[in-house]
Amino acid sequence: MADISSNFLGIKSPNPFWLASAPPTDKEVNVVRAFEAGWGGVVWKTLGEDPPVVNVNGPRYSTLLGTDRRVIGLNNIELISDRPLQVNLDEIRRVKRAWPDRAMVVSLMVPLDEQAWKRILRQVEDTGADGVELNFGCPHGMSERGMGSAVGQVPEYIERIAGWCKTHTKLPVIVKLTPNITDVRYPARAAKAGGADAVSLINTINSVMGVDLERMVMTPATDGWGSHGGYCGPAVKPIALNMVAEIARDAATAGMPISGIGGITTWRDAAEFIAMGCGTVQVCTAAMVYGFKIVQDLCDGLSNFMDEQGYKTLDDFKGRAVPSVKNWNQLNLNYVEKAVINQDSCIQCGRCHIVCEDTSHQAIFAMKDGQRHFEVNEAECVGCNLCVSICPVPNTITMRRVAPGEVDLRTGQKVPAEYANWTTHANNPMRSGCGS
Repeated sequence: MADISSNFLGIKSPNPFWLASAPPTDKEVNVVRAFEAGWGGVVWKTLGEDPPVVNVNGPRYSTLLGTDRRVIGLNNIELISDRPLQVNLDEIRRVKRAWPDRAMVVSLMVPLDEQAWKRILRQVEDTGADGVELNFGCPHGMSERGMGSAVGQVPEYIERIAGWCKTHTKLPVIVKLTPNITDVRYPARAAKAGGADAVSLINTINSVMGVDLERMVMTPATDGWGSHGGYCGPAVKPIALNMVAEIARDAATAGMPISGIGGITTWRDAAEFIAMGCGTVQVCTAAMVYGFKIVQDLCDGLSNFMDEQGYKTLDDFKGRAVPSVKNWNQLNLNYVEKAVINQDSCIQCGRCHIVCEDTSHQAIFAMKDGQRHFEVNEAECVGCNLCVSICPVPNTITMRRVAPGEVDLRTGQKVPAEYANWTTHANNPMRSGCGS
């Protein structure tokens, strides 16, 4: 059996699945239920100074649903903990004593003042918590007060506060990064420069979920008014993976421990984040949609995957996929793939033909030689993968590599026996550009 236990910054947990700082980690009763279900750790919902914030008593959450009513994305406008600081601290102390083998990290957010950070760090340290996470990511409510993403968008502030925290606590310091920024590498570099032990990402993305067209009011609304919130859930996973990869492969932050967050719903999602360099993964939306027992499927699935692949520990595949991520101008433009349609499993729906004809390269045509079916015209196929992406039957359309020496019917040229990296040539007109 694979060993899925985690040792992140010296914080040990029986598995890498932590509940992210959010409503599921708001109080003792929730966290105890989570630990009973099998979660490896939690990041306690963000604490601030007294007096506590006041949350709205109207709708705090809204969802983007698929046609089958599965949650694709979730938006929230809830603020940090609205309970007294001491109440939270007392509960953290009790839970950690009762569950010493689970990770207990506490999320913090106070104003840009060294003494405020010093006070709250000492109070948290007294609880026996394993570490702190500095919330520089919250995009709503707190950012308007000069905290959250208002700090996370300014690398100088990140470096300064991380430095204060490393001065005033012996606990591991994790900096939680905002995705609401042009280049996530800069705040990550600032966190490292300030002495932070790790980064976690991503926090939620600024979003407005919709508009009630009959009332002409954004939704959700409280007493007729609405506010942008933080977007999370399966839809943000590709954004999160990209940002994790950017930090993992950046020379300035390479080797810095990462806790991955963003749309993790299945064991496969978690494995992808670990393969991109994450030591732990944090989950929120999936727990809010399916309940705490989802962790059992996450653990079983990850363990089975590792057994099948021959990985004994998480370190055996952590970061293994990072070297495969390159800049566009490093891609091999001499590599060629073509689409292939499996006629045995094709249901003749014609979707591939329609999208290729209307929006791509007119490389799929309908055959009417006694029976309707669809074929790929290799002379026109550019290997874009659109047909594979929209086909409703898995593995019916696949991509085949055109072998070295084989003629590419589109260009009439033989594929080079050696894939020279043409993209480095000064006269290559395709060294940069975009799909638009």
